[in-house]
Amino acid sequence: MWQYFAKRIGYAVIAALFVVFIPPITQAEETTPVMVFAAASTTNAVNETGTLFKEKGGTGITSSFASSSTLAKQIEQGAPASVFISADEDWMNYLSQRKLIAEDSRVNLLGNSLVLIAPASSEARQEITVGSELVAMVGNGRIAVGDPDHVPAGKYAKAALIKLNIWKDIEPKLARTSDVRGALALVERGEAAYGIVYSTDAAITKKVKIVGQFPPDSYPTVVYPAALIAANVNPAARSFFDFLKGEESRKVFKKYGFTVK
Repeated sequence: MWQYFAKRIGYAVIAALFVVFIPPITQAEETTPVMVFAAASTTNAVNETGTLFKEKGGTGITSSFASSSTLAKQIEQGAPASVFISADEDWMNYLSQRKLIAEDSRVNLLGNSLVLIAPASSEARQEITVGSELVAMVGNGRIAVGDPDHVPAGKYAKAALIKLNIWKDIEPKLARTSDVRGALALVERGEAAYGIVYSTDAAITKKVKIVGQFPPDSYPTVVYPAALIAANVNPAARSFFDFLKGEESRKVFKKYGFTVK
């Protein structure tokens, strides 16, 4: 009889210890900031959306902004991102082919357009057409652009310049940057006479102005796909991802000049 009660007491103690020392996984997931990797051009909008999400009772978010290529490679190498927002479909496809995204979560979130900018003090104005005088206008100066070999904004720019039959002449004048915000910064500081960026980048600063619009049919449609990263899906990440697609976030993205899908 005593052996029976001893065993019962022993089991009860073990069960109690098990309850005490089991880590609160669900609670941790709900309070750990969601890691968001997003294209540099979304910096202001994603930060504001994250703040709004937290104000509405969600977890905080931690964001990393860079070119989509850089972020995709970091995710491939195991960076702990839960959400990825790319500035083009190619780099989302890159992760998809490696089975690194939750395929059922993938959506086309945003759109954008391509513009030519100059420092705010510039008096330039350029109608961008086939065979335009952009090359002569740049002269001995430089035109800042995200590296066309890696950065989505640069890839769109290259496509437009090829379509307009001025790529061969303009390529030697390019100041290539690691992301589109780098191109914006060069023009802001007057280190480049012109830059090719998204319209949303031009809209966030008074140090530059738009001096030309690239014809929409001169480059592929700008699409920002978003997806959850398969290895780091959790309730908090899903909650923020749903919020990104919701009406309140749509208003934020529209405010910054993005088109919403």
